[in-house]
Amino acid sequence: MTLTGRRIGCLGWTLILVALAVIALFAAYRWSVENRSVALLDRIDSLFGGSLTARQVSYGEHPEQHLLVYGSPVAAPKPILVFFHGGSWAEGSPDEYSFIARAFAPEGYAVVLAGYRLGKAGRFPAMLEDGAAAIAWAQNHAGEFGGDAGRIVVMGHSAGAYIAAMLALDRQWLAREGLDPGIVKGMIGLAGPYHFYPFDSEASRNAFGDWPRPEETQPIRFAQGDAPPMLLATGGADTTVRPRNSAALVRALTNAGVPTNTVTIDGMSHSGILITLAHPLDWWDGRARQAVLAFLRQHRDSPLASAPVQSP
Repeated sequence: MTLTGRRIGCLGWTLILVALAVIALFAAYRWSVENRSVALLDRIDSLFGGSLTARQVSYGEHPEQHLLVYGSPVAAPKPILVFFHGGSWAEGSPDEYSFIARAFAPEGYAVVLAGYRLGKAGRFPAMLEDGAAAIAWAQNHAGEFGGDAGRIVVMGHSAGAYIAAMLALDRQWLAREGLDPGIVKGMIGLAGPYHFYPFDSEASRNAFGDWPRPEETQPIRFAQGDAPPMLLATGGADTTVRPRNSAALVRALTNAGVPTNTVTIDGMSHSGILITLAHPLDWWDGRARQAVLAFLRQHRDSPLASAPVQSP
């Protein structure tokens, strides 16, 4: 075989391997969507996004009350990003979401992935009590992982976006932890349920159905003019938590004197808006990642005072 022939042969095998890798990637994507799991994609992301060292911390006695903390003491503290995972308030673990840290720690954030009680143990308001306790831990221990206790942004997907929104809007939960509710300087919600009463799914009935005053479970009820800056992003093809949830909260905040807009990503599914934050899927569709980064960069060096919901 000639040298040129060998080169063509090597190129052919390279293309075949690349094609197989792409097929495997999309198979993993499909499996993750169908099985509502991000564990496999988290492992794939680690191959592309590099390694980060996490510290596991318990903030309560229940095994689900734990955090993964990414960061180390630094001379110039970084803003803190606290992320709450989704899973219908019944499943999931921060251990599957390290790709969130790999996405945003390199952008200059100390990242905390927060677990919270699930299922019966996590019924309203337990998931909010846990969320507030996680934020309290992050503020009280900020210096241990290079975080700035005065700059905390909360973020979540689906059920986690609900938690983030409630902690940003209904300030009693942080106050019960002895915190100034104003420490939440921004909120990022991905595909979040904000207006879903009467309860329209088994998951919401299981999580909130026993509460005697169901209106108190709804983020929309607490829309107010002193809300922190918020990014509400939703997928146009989301049939799990429909975009009307974000639209309803937008209207409520606007009526409270905070003009707002949703960020609707055309063709994006409920899982896709989260999964495309992982490498290398963000190379294929980077719209969700770009929206989040635009919001974070806009407010990174500002005091993050009350301001309208942002669009990218």
